[in-house]
Amino acid sequence: MATRRPSRFTVSFFDEIDKPPVRPCDHAGCPHAGEFRAPKSRSDLNSYYWFCLDHVREYNLAWNYYAGMSPEEIEAENRTDATWNRPTWPFGQSKPGGKTQYQPGTGRRPRFTDGFGFFEDDAEADRTAARGSASAEETKAMAIFNLSHPITLADVKTRYKELVKRHHPDANGGDKQAEERIKVINQAYTVLRAFVTE
Repeated sequence: MATRRPSRFTVSFFDEIDKPPVRPCDHAGCPHAGEFRAPKSRSDLNSYYWFCLDHVREYNLAWNYYAGMSPEEIEAENRTDATWNRPTWPFGQSKPGGKTQYQPGTGRRPRFTDGFGFFEDDAEADRTAARGSASAEETKAMAIFNLSHPITLADVKTRYKELVKRHHPDANGGDKQAEERIKVINQAYTVLRAFVTE
C-alpha cells in the first residue's frame, strides 16, 4: 500500500483568519464574554445589552415588559398584539369610524352570501325597498331579459345563459342581426349584474 505524501502546505488557510473580537459582558465588572443579547427597553426592542449566560439569566428574571403600565394600557397592548398591531374594526363597517355598509330596509345589499338564510327578513325588506329604485337603464335591461322585481343574481345568470344560447351568431349561422342582439343582451347583463350586486 502506498504511503500518503505529506501536504506541502504547512499552515491551513483557516488558521490565518482572525477570529472576531470578543464582546465583553455589559454587566459592570464581569470578565466573561457577552454572547447573549437582551433588549434595553420596551420602547426600543432592537437595541441590546450583551451579557454572559449568568448575567442574561439574571437580567431576564428582573426585566418586566409591562413595568410602569396601567392595567388598561396592558389590556390595550395585548389587544393590538393579537392582530399584529394592525387596525381593526367591527364586521360590516367599511373602515374605523365609518358607517355600516349594510343597513336593513335601505335597499343596499350585504357584500356576502347568506347561504343559510339568516338575513331572510332583511332581504325581503331590501327587495321591497328596491322595487321602485331601478333606473330607466335597469328597467330597460329587465325588459330585455323579461324579468320583473324582485330579481336575484341567479335569475339574471339563468336568463342570460338562455338568451345567449338562443341568439348567439354561431347558433344562427353567422346572422348579423343575431350579432346585434347578443351585443344588446351582453350590455343588459352588465347593467343587471351591477344592479343586483349593489
